[in-house]
Amino acid sequence: MIHFVCDVCKRSLDPEDLRYVVRMEVYAALDNTDADLDNDRDHLQEIEDVLEHLDESDDHELGDEVYQQLRFDLCAACRKKFLSDPLGRRMPQHLDFSQN
Repeated sequence: MIHFVCDVCKRSLDPEDLRYVVRMEVYAALDNTDADLDNDRDHLQEIEDVLEHLDESDDHELGDEVYQQLRFDLCAACRKKFLSDPLGRRMPQHLDFSQN
């Protein structure tokens, strides 16, 4: 039997509990505008520069910069919290005050 745990609160999810799956894709947006289509560019030099950069960098690291696919299991309570603020913009700031 497969055992699931909420990826947010780490609570064990019973098989009869409703479980929610969040899937995310994060990828580099390659937006080319007409201004980028400059006829004076040295395209062969650009290709050579990209190939040199590929040789120098770790393949896995480069892949993560371009595309990532993420999957999370959530319990009902964490699903509700996630949907109310999916980007985490309203996260409370924890301030550490001294005990003076």
